[in-house]
Amino acid sequence: MGAKKKKTNLSHWLPFYLMFIPGFVYLLINNYIPLYGLQLAFKSFSYRKGINGSPWIGLKNFKFLFATSDAYVMIRNTILYNVLWIFVGMVFGITVAILFNEIKSAVAKKVYQTAILLPYLMSMVVVAYLVYAYLAGDTGLINNTIVKGLMGKENGISWYQNPKYWPFILTFVQQWKQIGFGMLLYLASLLGIDNSYYEAAMLDGATKWQQIRMITLPLLKPTIIMLVILNLGQIFRSDFGLFYQVPMNQGALYNTTQTIDTYVYRALLENNNIGMSAAASFLQSIVGFVFIVTANTIVRKLDENSSLF
Repeated sequence: MGAKKKKTNLSHWLPFYLMFIPGFVYLLINNYIPLYGLQLAFKSFSYRKGINGSPWIGLKNFKFLFATSDAYVMIRNTILYNVLWIFVGMVFGITVAILFNEIKSAVAKKVYQTAILLPYLMSMVVVAYLVYAYLAGDTGLINNTIVKGLMGKENGISWYQNPKYWPFILTFVQQWKQIGFGMLLYLASLLGIDNSYYEAAMLDGATKWQQIRMITLPLLKPTIIMLVILNLGQIFRSDFGLFYQVPMNQGALYNTTQTIDTYVYRALLENNNIGMSAAASFLQSIVGFVFIVTANTIVRKLDENSSLF
């Protein structure tokens, strides 16, 4: 009887196991097997000797990130941009999700959803040329309409030579591109909130703002905490395309556009040292892991139900 029941359970779960296989194979090939290459971070890699034959050099590959004069700038930019975008993205994502949830027309919802998601689906190369079309010195739309026409500056603004503008430009582009995906995550949580809460609040005479403050935001708290913790895991990383392609790799902008990822890429092009690149990537992963564990520990002490693990 027990064997028959076990066989029945296996046949019941078999379709789910089969669906699990493609995802497992993908993770195995793209995530776990490449972990073998982590040893490159501790070796002086030689193409002739290969991974196994290359000599061990300890932590020397990690020095190049901190020994350079650009260390402060690239680490500062990487962390500060990520911290800013975590909170700005959270505010915009929640706001747009709440506004989108108030739309009643099915046709309007599809139109707005497509419009908001379209930038997220664009390649960063395409985004870079769209930005260039607006910011180009002689032919850019902003210089020819706003700067020269409305502000009266005949020579326009050299956007790609002035680093002071780029924290705002990069923030705008990043939010414009990512807000659609963030909105979907919060919208999924909003759709799971029972309408009876809002109906009871309306009967009590609550305004829309009071409903958002007393019902929506508290019930979104687990989603907000989860996304913040996960984003903290990426705080030592940056969107390479955003920081390399959108500024068109202009050296004059390095003070505000240089991040760990772009620095490692440029260093790799110059000296072809794979070990240094592997060390930088490994360090980014370690820092991200520490941030996730630390943030989750703090959250678990404050509210155990909101922690990830």
